[in-house]
Amino acid sequence: MHQLTSLTQQALYLVLMCAAPPVLVALVVGVTVSVLQATTQIQEQTLSFAPKLIAVFGTLGIAGTWIGAQLLRFTYRIFDQFPQLVAP
Repeated sequence: MHQLTSLTQQALYLVLMCAAPPVLVALVVGVTVSVLQATTQIQEQTLSFAPKLIAVFGTLGIAGTWIGAQLLRFTYRIFDQFPQLVAP
């Protein structure tokens, strides 16, 4: 039971680590665009959406190999520990 709890904790930590780069980039770009819109008084909806979308896709393109490697390593670890999880 302890192994299952530990695996769940590791999985949640992995989700946070893999989601952090795109979310943080979207946050920084969103705040920057919002400040720019507030100072120039341009209230165009696509102006706030398009830069965030481009920045998130760029971040996923750059960090995608790292994220994939982390997920693959965790998957291998789960498959290696599977006999201990199933055995009583």
